[in-house]
Amino acid sequence: MKRSFAFVLITVLALCASQVCQAAEKKNPEANRLAREGAEAAKNQDFDKAVDMLRKATAMDHKYADELSAVYQQRGYAAATDQRYGDAINDYGEALKLTPQNSRIYEQRAAVEMKIQDYEKALGDYSELIKQKPNEVRYLNYRAYIYELKNDLKNSLADNEKVLKLDPNNQDAKARKQRIEQKIAESTPLTPPPRTPTPSPARSPAGKKKP
Repeated sequence: MKRSFAFVLITVLALCASQVCQAAEKKNPEANRLAREGAEAAKNQDFDKAVDMLRKATAMDHKYADELSAVYQQRGYAAATDQRYGDAINDYGEALKLTPQNSRIYEQRAAVEMKIQDYEKALGDYSELIKQKPNEVRYLNYRAYIYELKNDLKNSLADNEKVLKLDPNNQDAKARKQRIEQKIAESTPLTPPPRTPTPSPARSPAGKKKP
């Protein structure tokens, strides 16, 4: 996962440098200077300075919003690695304000929320991810897991069935289905037998009770 993140970081910084070069030819040299300083600070992992520089650049030219979002993600990732989970969640939230359709940020924030057992917020993030990618097995599996933790068996089973429809051999989903069906069976009370009907007293042809 760290190797993957490092690759993404290098790619983002390369894009940032490219945008800085392009901006040099345009009419906002101050935003360009700030963005260049921010990109350099990010390379040196001075994320506070990078955020400050790119925030100022973005205020002047919104084209740098993607770069600022990327630096927030970098700082959030560093905070999560350092177990400063609150700071990480805040940074991911700032990144999402700038790039709300970036599914990767929701996934990163949800992972932190799961670590601190904030299942309600993690559920919200996975629900947003499923809106964006409704057939992503990984997201459905995580949401089914959270529903199961919350003992919301109906919704857990519903997500689980979607997983099995998309991936019939998914071992997590197969095991979860077995667990949930067993829980449902154990919690369902036995239906009591019907009461034996009480026979009515015999009546005479005239409609009166026999003596």
